Amino acid sequence: MKRKDLWLLHFSALFFFLGYILVAPLISPLAIAFGASPFLVGIIASVSSIFAFVLKPVGGILGDKGKSFEAMMIGTILGALAGGFYLLSFFMRSLVIFAVGRVVHGIASAFFFPSSLSTAINLAPKGRVGETLGWRGTMFSLSQLIGPAMGGLVADYFGFHSAFILAILFSLVGFSFVSTAYKEVRTKVKFKESEEKSSSYKDILNLYFVGASISLFFMAFAYSGMYTFLPAYYKIVGLGTSVFGIYASIMGGFSLLTRVFGGREADKRGPIPVASLGLLLITSAYLLLVLYLLPPKAYLSAAILGMGFGLTVPSLQMLALASLPKNIRGMGSSLYTMFYDLGYLSGPLALGYLAEIEGYESVFPYLPMLTFLSLLNLILVRVFRRKKR
Repeated sequence: MKRKDLWLLHFSALFFFLGYILVAPLISPLAIAFGASPFLVGIIASVSSIFAFVLKPVGGILGDKGKSFEAMMIGTILGALAGGFYLLSFFMRSLVIFAVGRVVHGIASAFFFPSSLSTAINLAPKGRVGETLGWRGTMFSLSQLIGPAMGGLVADYFGFHSAFILAILFSLVGFSFVSTAYKEVRTKVKFKESEEKSSSYKDILNLYFVGASISLFFMAFAYSGMYTFLPAYYKIVGLGTSVFGIYASIMGGFSLLTRVFGGREADKRGPIPVASLGLLLITSAYLLLVLYLLPPKAYLSAAILGMGFGLTVPSLQMLALASLPKNIRGMGSSLYTMFYDLGYLSGPLALGYLAEIEGYESVFPYLPMLTFLSLLNLILVRVFRRKKR
């Protein structure tokens, strides 16, 4: 892909994701250090998704009104502000201030994520939507490769405060890329009403959008449980913060191998077969994690997870959003990513309650069940599509 505007957009996503995901492996260890119980750890992990879930329609409406770049710039600034709250919470040793930081980061994602996703689709060359989403997903995978390990290692060797400063800097770099991209394409994402005047928000609720969103929900439910309670489990068995950082980085690294490939295959073969293969890999990886929770054997599940996510994520995005009219794609992106937030906030709460009663290790056998439901849902979408035809 040679388009300068798209690459600026991709790099803005990279640095926003870096600022966001660098903090993720630090949430439960810091909360535990502040005396939080397993259920409270789950609440702290979920609070950003709660606010993102509630406010994403605002970001979607802004995108549909031609303000997608403004929404992304607001998101990056709020990401930097969230890092400031994290930093203050560390020095004040306040779980409440840290929770406020999570709230602000959730609001940041509500503005940034939907607009970034819909704008990438809107600017994609004809017939290459999957590939464009694959490259955008590659930026997310790269942030997973670099961010968690960097956050864990910096926190272990230089302190949590140093990791939070990095999160602030990454968000500000993301802002600079968004503002530069805006100067390049300030008119390319504004659509004439006459082109889409027959489209309304009711058109979002089609078979493909609903099916992709339900699959995303179950996948996010399982992913949030793994991302919240695996580092917590490593913490209580005496392993350092960097151990899960390495796990997440392996996952991100292997996701890099399949993101663009998965997007291109979705362009050629359709998104459902590619997403189904990805979900099969994810389910297998969680089964493997149940058998081998501790490193180094656990790292094999991280590699398979990464490859599965690389195939699934761009394919589900394409399935849900590529067929939507442009003038409602911002709201479509908001609603679609709300299902991710709903899964991501449900996982830590429900599984946190389970961990409170039976221990952290009791969470992991439920993860492959959840992703199998996601796969089963896609199979049903394919069956209904054939009947409809």
